[in-house]
Amino acid sequence: MDDDLLCFEDFPVGEVAEFGHLEVTADEIKSFAREFDPLPFHTDEAAAEASFMGGLCASGWHVVALLMRMCCEGYVLRTASMGSNGVDEVKWLKPVRPGDVLSVRRTTLAARVSRKRPEMGIVTFLWEIVTQTGATAAEVRGVNLVATRASRAVPSEAGHA
Repeated sequence: MDDDLLCFEDFPVGEVAEFGHLEVTADEIKSFAREFDPLPFHTDEAAAEASFMGGLCASGWHVVALLMRMCCEGYVLRTASMGSNGVDEVKWLKPVRPGDVLSVRRTTLAARVSRKRPEMGIVTFLWEIVTQTGATAAEVRGVNLVATRASRAVPSEAGHA
């Protein structure tokens, strides 16, 4: 058991945490888009300049993938995570351009212990992807499932007769 892991109780309602630092490059934008979202304003700089976007910009799905990366590095990999039951909403508010440096602002919107599985807390977050200028490029609302501290303190029955 890893006693240093963050548990449900470590995410109080109203808490705001900021983390992450990822610079987005033109090559990364085009590479992701060629594989997953091959719209011209994500894959071709000349076509992007001539489009309503006015220049190359990252796919919204790429931005959400970068959010996941920053969340993993920022807290998920050191959390007693029990997964997620989904994302409720994704909003792409401003284009992410080559050279933008992204970070995350995570706000805990709600938290409760599961009625069916009391060893699990259900935490609703708002994740905002913020650029170096302070602009909010995207918002994602969703849930993390996190073990309660009490459930992690229970010794395992494995190996006991």
